[in-house]
Amino acid sequence: MLTLTEETPDDWWEVEALYDLCFAPGRTALSSYRLREDVPPVEGLSIVARDPDGIVGGAIRYWPVQIGEHSALLLGPVAVHPTRQGEGLGALLIHDSLQRARALGWSRVMLVGDAPYYRRFGFERLDGVQMPPPTNPDRVLGQALEPGAWDGVTGKVTPVQA
Repeated sequence: MLTLTEETPDDWWEVEALYDLCFAPGRTALSSYRLREDVPPVEGLSIVARDPDGIVGGAIRYWPVQIGEHSALLLGPVAVHPTRQGEGLGALLIHDSLQRARALGWSRVMLVGDAPYYRRFGFERLDGVQMPPPTNPDRVLGQALEPGAWDGVTGKVTPVQA
């Protein structure tokens, strides 16, 4: 049994260690990290999954971004500890956090990821939404949390000013 809770400042380094374990050493050099620099994650949407012994099994974070005049959530990273993979924990974190995002009034969410994996959560390729280079446009995916939220949204993704 895992418990999902909002990430606290005390969780930060433990979650960072999980991300270091799950992703390549150069993960912070990715273009999506340029959008996160000096910007805090969205409050209420950074979720940590812990087992009964308090060990982190997975985590997810969201960041605010702009596409022209439109605000959006940038999902990621989401990570599951290698010993917990295959249990559906990643799906649980994604589903739970998307429900929380809707409840907080967000209308659109995007990410950079593998379409075959994220399609099952309702994500589709975003044509006309441009992540900073060098991002493969086929990996820029989005989901409308309310009908039509992505209609007419095009342009460069930029960081929100802190």
